[in-house]
Amino acid sequence: MATTKHRVPGKQTVYYFPSFVSEDEETFLLRKISESPLPKWKSLARRRLLQVLGGEITPNGALIPQDLPDCVTSYPPLIGRIQALGLFEASKHGKPNHIIVNEYLPGQGIMPHQDGPVYHPVVATISLGSHAVFHYHSFENSSTPDAPPDSGEPADPSAVSPQSMSGKAAALPQIGSIGQIPIMSLFLEPRSLVVTTGEMYTDHLHSLEPVIEDIFLPGGQVIYGRSTGNPLNVSEVEIANKDLVATEAYKQALQEGGSLTRGTRVSMTCRDVERVSKFMHKSI
Repeated sequence: MATTKHRVPGKQTVYYFPSFVSEDEETFLLRKISESPLPKWKSLARRRLLQVLGGEITPNGALIPQDLPDCVTSYPPLIGRIQALGLFEASKHGKPNHIIVNEYLPGQGIMPHQDGPVYHPVVATISLGSHAVFHYHSFENSSTPDAPPDSGEPADPSAVSPQSMSGKAAALPQIGSIGQIPIMSLFLEPRSLVVTTGEMYTDHLHSLEPVIEDIFLPGGQVIYGRSTGNPLNVSEVEIANKDLVATEAYKQALQEGGSLTRGTRVSMTCRDVERVSKFMHKSI
């Protein structure tokens, strides 16, 4: 699959792929995820559930590997499909070996955060079940802050703050040093894939605003900052991938304006943990 036509305009290191999985595959994946044994799930405060596929990451940033399930390697062959894009070519394993599954209910999101250096600087995220609007943020200061001591909690790209992620995840800077307005925002359709690479991964933060519905203005702008409750924080942000969106109803909302109510969204965040332990994690 050629990647050039999927580059998000204005940024050479972000790619958007609509309909990356079929409707039948989406239904199958959501069923398999919902059927996962309870021991595989971790409850996160005030928000959604977390499931880790591929093994656990130790406090020193090494992966204790576990075989990925057939539902991502065989049917549908998500790992092979992502590998074929060539965007993981520079990583140690050439493809993702670790997947975080998160569930977002309407009105749930995540503050700006970074995933940190435990992973190769490429992340591929599949959206299932509902749309979302994904935001990238810049640091107002010129350098990214040092990583804090590891918390030892599971690797979670959607944790409340980077401090609660495994490995030496990058810390949020002091309040006020993150740009209030996103530097780029993407509309994520159900069944889509977004791949973030390079400086957009290493030098920026990403977030999901906790709102029940997304409001768009004609021409492809989204109203951002409503969740703060302060009108002074509300701004109009362009959807950078509006011309790459494939679903007619979503295209119409972006072009003509309107609101889209969120449903329950499941995200599958796929990355390559380059340090892998020789010890194998036993499956439950």
